Amino acid sequence: MPKSPVSVEDRLAIHDLFAAYAWALDTGDVKGYGACFTEDTVVTEDVFEEPDIWRGRAMAEALCERFRNVPNFPGRQHHVSQIQITPDGPDRWKVRSFTFATDCKGEPPYFLIFAGCYFDVVVREGDDYMFKERYMTLWDGEVLKNFPGHGARVGHKRPPELVVKR
Repeated sequence: MPKSPVSVEDRLAIHDLFAAYAWALDTGDVKGYGACFTEDTVVTEDVFEEPDIWRGRAMAEALCERFRNVPNFPGRQHHVSQIQITPDGPDRWKVRSFTFATDCKGEPPYFLIFAGCYFDVVVREGDDYMFKERYMTLWDGEVLKNFPGHGARVGHKRPPELVVKR
């Protein structure tokens, strides 16, 4: 395997960013969630019929607040793996990863309720690593384009508790 063009320091900091993001989201820490994003971030949640786009840190915090107020959200855990990091300029990286969420309520066994992927742009501003762009989608559509009969965007029906009110 060729040597990675990403330093160990950068790789660990980016992994820490992903962990901070998941912990903040899954514990309802709106400000901690917002701290994972640049002021001019763009977050795209491409899961339902039409993608939801959240521009700026304040709107990223609004996204976390939305999930914090969904009655069946507490108890979810977001997991990220298969993180691939590619340099994209000074202090800038493109990152793609798998993600899934479990629903940890009541007695085990717990259930997988989301399987998808993230496509991100991470930047370093001073000592902080943050998401400049975050694109989240289900594990279908474009990512499966190399398989016959796959690759078209699939718009899934939005549950009523996740209707975006702006």
